[in-house]
Amino acid sequence: MIFDCDGVLVDSDRISLRIQAEALAELGLPMTYEQRFEQFAGLGMPRTIEIVEERLGRSLPADWDAVLAARVHEAFERDLVPIPGVIEALDAIVVKTCVASSGTHDKMKLTLGLTDLYERFDGRIFSTTEVARGKPAPDLFLHAASQMAHEPARCCVVEDSKPGVEAARVAGMYAFGYAATTSPDLLDGTDTTVFDDMRLLPQLINGL
Repeated sequence: MIFDCDGVLVDSDRISLRIQAEALAELGLPMTYEQRFEQFAGLGMPRTIEIVEERLGRSLPADWDAVLAARVHEAFERDLVPIPGVIEALDAIVVKTCVASSGTHDKMKLTLGLTDLYERFDGRIFSTTEVARGKPAPDLFLHAASQMAHEPARCCVVEDSKPGVEAARVAGMYAFGYAATTSPDLLDGTDTTVFDDMRLLPQLINGL
């Protein structure tokens, strides 16, 4: 079972997207939370910067992402918590698990560390920085399956973003779309179960 990190294990998306909204408004690009989530969630910072620069029609300051990361880091230190029910779900899941995220290893060490989840996955954490293409390409999930010595068809993915669910499908993996803060319509589709309570995940896995 391959878990995304942000929005699936740690309740970071709402924090980081809020900080990102403030930064985008300062640039003259105000967006609603729904717009930011639909367009940026799951993509990672390099692609986010590309999209923002396309919208603005100009390059961002060279240190924009570093300044944004520092603001997000400060908010994480103050407010970050695990996704409700994820501890109970992880305690009940008996299959092998790992993490595969668009975030960097440094970011995951921070967020998983702050929420006491890092040790649960230590040695089984994979980042998009390890592959050629990020989500919605399947590279990251295929890499995680290979490192875990499992065939893709025998893997499932837990995701909360449209690019993540699409990456799972292209990789040939069953997807569980966590829709507590995401529109279910963005996650629904073939070989996908959409749910909104992380406590239900163990029984959903057993039902496959």
